Amino acid sequence: MEEEPYRTVAGRGEASFEVRGSEFIGYVAPARTVAEAEAFVAEVEENHPDATHNVPAYRVRADPLREYADDDGEPTGSAGKPALNVLQGEEIENVVAVVTRYYGGTNLGYGGLVRSYSRGVKEALEATELVEERPHERFSVAVEYDDSGTVRGILESADVEFDADYEEAVRFDVRVPVVEADPLRDRLRSATSGRAELTLLDRHR
Repeated sequence: MEEEPYRTVAGRGEASFEVRGSEFIGYVAPARTVAEAEAFVAEVEENHPDATHNVPAYRVRADPLREYADDDGEPTGSAGKPALNVLQGEEIENVVAVVTRYYGGTNLGYGGLVRSYSRGVKEALEATELVEERPHERFSVAVEYDDSGTVRGILESADVEFDADYEEAVRFDVRVPVVEADPLRDRLRSATSGRAELTLLDRHR
């Protein structure tokens, strides 16, 4: 279920090593959308325009889960799939990996490539932290001043993140786990007799 907790990376990771003269550099980064994943791949390619190969793989929570890998010129199945297999094996989602290779003059063979590209992703993951994330959404609550104390009290008791903006009316921007969002909105509507104006801002799987 898309509302269940999932494993992802806390931040970027990088690792490099050499295999028979070829230099490999593995990169991983969080990515909540396909666009974020592809932007990271493009960034690595831009940083290594003279690399022999920049092999991407990603798993992004969408509906359904989007998985992608490319061999980027290496023999079919020797690079992208092994990189993706590591992400699948670790059951990590919302993550993108790129393994950069500078060819060192010695062919590694199919098995050598599989091991090297797998290792690039594994070591980059070891260089960051794996965390459990819960899908969140953000919504706003707009109320008159008379209801603002009630709303603030409910948000504080629910232990959710929020920002309050006291202008002509009061607006709260709330960040809440998806599974808790509907019950919280029901509480807010009930406590304000329907006066609270609720607007969904975004949802992150």
